[in-house]
Amino acid sequence: MTLQECYEALGGNYSEVSARLPSEKFIQKFVLKFLDDKTYSLLVDSWRDENWEEAFRAAHTVKGMCQNLSFTVLEKSSSALTEALRNGKSPEAEELYPKTMEDYDRALAAIREYKAGL
Repeated sequence: MTLQECYEALGGNYSEVSARLPSEKFIQKFVLKFLDDKTYSLLVDSWRDENWEEAFRAAHTVKGMCQNLSFTVLEKSSSALTEALRNGKSPEAEELYPKTMEDYDRALAAIREYKAGL
């Protein structure tokens, strides 16, 4: 799998990120670092513990990482979740959380597949 195919699999925009970041090696470095980021765990733990302020911060961080890397699908769902958590848990957040988790899992699966082929 190429890096561009990885982006297709995770619902990202490779053209956009390659226009913003200087080289494929640079993009690859940060895409692979995404696997080790602990923000997802923080979001899951905060949600479980009903710590909505921390869940908001974690969702906001995921959104920012996804904007920088042009992970479009996950950026959209994490952005919507961020807004739904801005003033604490809302009914919309309850609906958006599973979608964000699904999109995150999709991104991780694509990146893991890409990494396995290196």
